[in-house]
Amino acid sequence: MEIKLYNTLSNRKEKFESIRPGVVAMYNCGPTVYFFPHIGNMRSYILADILRRTIEYSGSKVKQVINITDVGHLVSDSDEGEDKIEKSAKKEGKTAFDIARFYENAYYQDLKDLNIKSDDTKFPRATEHIKEQIEILKILEEKGFAYKTSDGLYFDTSKFKEYGKLGNINIKEQKEGARIETNIEKRNHSDFALWKYSPSASGGEKRLQEWESPWGVGFPGWHIECSAMSRKYLNQPFDIHTGGIDHIPVHHNNEIAQSECAFGVPLANFWLHNEFITVEGEKMSKSLGNIFTISDLKKRQIHPLAFRLWLLSGHYRSPMNFTWDAVLGAHKTLEKLIFEFDNLSKEDIDKETIEKFESFLGNDLDTPKALALLHNAFNLKKSKKTIQEMDKILGLNFSFLSKK
Repeated sequence: MEIKLYNTLSNRKEKFESIRPGVVAMYNCGPTVYFFPHIGNMRSYILADILRRTIEYSGSKVKQVINITDVGHLVSDSDEGEDKIEKSAKKEGKTAFDIARFYENAYYQDLKDLNIKSDDTKFPRATEHIKEQIEILKILEEKGFAYKTSDGLYFDTSKFKEYGKLGNINIKEQKEGARIETNIEKRNHSDFALWKYSPSASGGEKRLQEWESPWGVGFPGWHIECSAMSRKYLNQPFDIHTGGIDHIPVHHNNEIAQSECAFGVPLANFWLHNEFITVEGEKMSKSLGNIFTISDLKKRQIHPLAFRLWLLSGHYRSPMNFTWDAVLGAHKTLEKLIFEFDNLSKEDIDKETIEKFESFLGNDLDTPKALALLHNAFNLKKSKKTIQEMDKILGLNFSFLSKK
């Protein structure tokens, strides 16, 4: 089965071939565990799941890593403001550790509810890889890519001539459109924090999470954890890195800058990014107050796999506008398909249908066409084995749901 994927790095579809034959190393940007993940967040993990299932279906083994951000992600999504987890911990009157573990477990429950495969997946935590992060920072400093300011250690983006190559980011336009506070000590607007000093280092309040380092007591910047953990568990370069399109301009370009400057080789060969889920035309986000969670779906008696079905009706590179009517419609469709599944014949797999199905998924994970083919297979009363074969990738769990 040939697989072609749209690579954000080259801005075109490319035939996918893994570095190591038969084994695919894949890194997916994971959650910042300070609150319940919303359904917009979960689109990234459904993309990763469909990709993993497609690769495994084609005969390769997938070595998958999803990081858990439990320190360093500031409220500005940049280098200013309070740590999201510390802010949540203070608000709820709990420790940062307790907050992180509670919402991490909530994330795992969402993965289970959405039938997202996680067997053999590694979920490394940023707080458990401080040593690895510091080691990369020391290399960057030794090579002249890092400099100190009064509030931390920063990466000098002017030293990396390819900075912004992912998504062809125009750094000048990014500066002109910036809404975040800028550290006046930064050499360039696009420079970013590698290590931030704690207020306690200068006599201020002690943070809930802080560590000793060659630069003083503090905590790592948000981006370095991904460089450190992907390298530790997947080596460098690895095959595929995925995430939401909001990570392209800053987070993913910063990962590339850190990793490639430290080690002189590419970070990842393929970069896949999913579009947003919108609500009335606006990105779904906690800051806008327009988020919905998997628990919200369940409270309305909507099965989480109905949300998965709805998501698969759109291509991962196309935005989707969330409405309750749309997801309720998907729930009714899922119920109908489960009922029909029970009445299908026990004949052999329809090879022609499966060949078409494989061609759709092999063409940049074209789930809308694959889903249309699934509906057609039900309408034509294809065999139960044919549906089960398609469900190996779609993950709608017909065999399990039909028994409930």
